[in-house]
Amino acid sequence: MAQVVAKFPPRSVDNHSFGIPDFEPLLNSHQAAQLLDIHHKTLQKLARRGEIHGSHVGKMWRFRASDLNEWLDRQQRAS
Repeated sequence: MAQVVAKFPPRSVDNHSFGIPDFEPLLNSHQAAQLLDIHHKTLQKLARRGEIHGSHVGKMWRFRASDLNEWLDRQQRAS
């Protein structure tokens, strides 16, 4: 059975229209932990201790990939 797909011109995301020139998407704790290859509860514990930067959005932890990179760099320099 063939599907009919409407063709629309591609939309580009323009963050400048919101006044946010370089918005970095946030990762949830599962996504962020997967990038670091650690358990999400371990990541949350590190965030609670202030060892890695994370933010609460409601009851959920959110992380920026750049913060994860900075933490990883610090860990590599320390060892």
